[in-house]
Amino acid sequence: MKSMTLWLAACCLLLAGPLRADDQPRTISVSGIGLLDSQPDIARLSFAVQQRDPVMKTARETTVQVSQRFLALARRLGIPDNKVRTSGLTIQPEYRWDPKDNQQIFTGYLVQRQLNVELGNLERLGELIEGAIDAGVNTVSPPTFDSSRRAELNRDALAAAATDARANAQRIAETLGVRLGPLRTLTAGGAAPPPMPMPRMRAMAMAADSGAAESYQPGELGVEARVEATFDVVVP
Repeated sequence: MKSMTLWLAACCLLLAGPLRADDQPRTISVSGIGLLDSQPDIARLSFAVQQRDPVMKTARETTVQVSQRFLALARRLGIPDNKVRTSGLTIQPEYRWDPKDNQQIFTGYLVQRQLNVELGNLERLGELIEGAIDAGVNTVSPPTFDSSRRAELNRDALAAAATDARANAQRIAETLGVRLGPLRTLTAGGAAPPPMPMPRMRAMAMAADSGAAESYQPGELGVEARVEATFDVVVP
């Protein structure tokens, strides 16, 4: 009985024969890109207070006072407390090298505190930056911009990328004189507004006699998504 089963299996393989090239699925593989521009509505800023003094207590008190003035500024601008993060004080002794005596000479203390803010009203960006400087903050990093519609923008960019992929495959099929069949596979890449300073951000000074703070134009936020798609091809 076992030998009969093996004989039948061998016959089936002979009848089926090898897979011919014509039997291989015909496909078109393409890429698609979706690009969107959106106005940012969130700015994230990083500030720092740094004070040096031979007396640690003096440097510490000055740093705390500047931090308190900054927090008061944030409240005046209507920034919620949960959008402001402050680190603890870091205290570091500093030295200089004395080549004459061949030894380190103590010069004082460096006291620092980081202040991070998420601003939801970009019209107050200039007030925040300049007010922080006036409060005594001495390190200001360029703002990074983002959108509160991040998830929606991601989906729209992916949809645009999928549409682009199908259009690319359709054009290739028409050029080759074949008909585009159904989608076989699709791989979608991520899409997100880049969390980085936008190069188009620029400060525009108001009239010198207006006494107003500078206004900041953040430009547009670019969102990009990519997909890889494979479609079947139907030969006439």
